[in-house]
Amino acid sequence: MRQFLDFEKPVAELEDKIDELRKMSGPDGINLAEEIARLTDKADKQLRAAYAKLTPWQKVQVARHAQRPHAVDYIGTLIEDFTPLAGDRLFAEDKAVVGGLGRFQGRPVVVIGTERGADLDTRLEHNFGMARPEGYRKAQRLMDLAGRFDMPILTFIDTAGAWPGIDAEARGQAEAIARSIDLCLAAPVPVIATVIGEGGSGGAVALGAGDRVMMLEHAIYSVISPEACASILWRDPKQATSAADALKLTAQDLLQLGLIDRIIPEPLGGAQRDPEATIRAVGDAIAAELPPLAALDPQARIAQRREKFMAMGRDGLS
Repeated sequence: MRQFLDFEKPVAELEDKIDELRKMSGPDGINLAEEIARLTDKADKQLRAAYAKLTPWQKVQVARHAQRPHAVDYIGTLIEDFTPLAGDRLFAEDKAVVGGLGRFQGRPVVVIGTERGADLDTRLEHNFGMARPEGYRKAQRLMDLAGRFDMPILTFIDTAGAWPGIDAEARGQAEAIARSIDLCLAAPVPVIATVIGEGGSGGAVALGAGDRVMMLEHAIYSVISPEACASILWRDPKQATSAADALKLTAQDLLQLGLIDRIIPEPLGGAQRDPEATIRAVGDAIAAELPPLAALDPQARIAQRREKFMAMGRDGLS
């Protein structure tokens, strides 16, 4: 059953009417084809108008939509012969980070993603996509394998941030994130990161320091969530809408600021309306970016990647 966001309610009402008319129509019922077509056209126009002028806060809602495709969906569709690897070989398995070996369009790759889960049971299993240190150390293990066996790294990012619990801090959360960023920057193989939903703080950057950083059209990427930002600045989580405006967290803002390299268009109404088309679009974008990166000398690629991130923010310095 399709879930509608608050700003989609007018469309939801029209689609409910369309469903009712379709049930009434049929070989032995009333011919309502013209009325159904009229309402369908009206719903499409309303949906197009709504998504043409999304506010940053509405983008946050779309990015967090429960029915958007998740990391496991991209891996299951785009990666052939996928073999998952578990554990960090130090402490435990962390299911908030999924990863392993496989083939992308015939090329061996290492894939790493943050997985939120699709329902209550899987969200609890994957800790809502918020990784502990062992999750990032599993990612480090996979990055090391990629370098040793000359396999490009593909990451799929969808997390509110790293797990902020005392247990995570006790096991070195900050060090694990920093080490993951360092390995991304130093990887001798191509690294392509794609923000497929929410990219939150260091938990996202840990897998996002790539040669190419791409975002879906309605994804978000920020140093802090709008709610947390509002709580800190105004001591009022209800100011999240204002915080979302200030954070410049949309794909369009980030491309303009030079913090990402590519925006991947989503179907009308967001990725949740057509997951298969969204996954294909992401696959096409990766296929376009990977060959030129793979053709570079490893040292030149590392130098280019580091310079890219070191250059961020320099234009604003006096």
